[in-house]
Amino acid sequence: MLAAAHEVVGRGHAERLVPMIASLPGEGRAARILVDVGPGSFTGVRVGLAAAVGLSIGWGVEVAGYSSLALLAASGFAADPGIAQLAVILEGGHGEVFMQAFHSQPLTQDGPFRSLVPAAALEALAGRPAFGSGVRHLAALSESLDLRETLPSAADARLLPPDFTTLPARPIYGRAPDAKTLAERGLA
Repeated sequence: MLAAAHEVVGRGHAERLVPMIASLPGEGRAARILVDVGPGSFTGVRVGLAAAVGLSIGWGVEVAGYSSLALLAASGFAADPGIAQLAVILEGGHGEVFMQAFHSQPLTQDGPFRSLVPAAALEALAGRPAFGSGVRHLAALSESLDLRETLPSAADARLLPPDFTTLPARPIYGRAPDAKTLAERGLA
């Protein structure tokens, strides 16, 4: 990795992302683009994908995706190598969280991710440590859990095994979006 930049942006993803990329060495130009395809912030995922696809066209390079859930699992295992299993819990909106369990050595998914109410996620946690932006919803239900609040950082993509970095450059939603594009509504 040559450089990294990370900002938590409440609003203004579209206005900040391309200038952040341009401020990197070589104006951020890369031989391959790897982008977070979600699940995550509805607007943030779409802005990131739009920028990645646009830059891939302009630079004539390949673009591929990775799941934010797998990214947080890889960073969690790297931060605490003694953990054999963990769950990633992300904010899901509408009172739900996105949850997926993982095993280390090698990194593998323990089934697909799900959108759950916090009580159901707590039950599915089955004593595993949990990482992610949605753990605060579980903390309100139980004080005896190993919960580590963290956000995905693209710099951790280097921790992902190659087979976790080949997703299509399309958004992964945890549930149906509230807003849909014309194409998603069948009008384009």
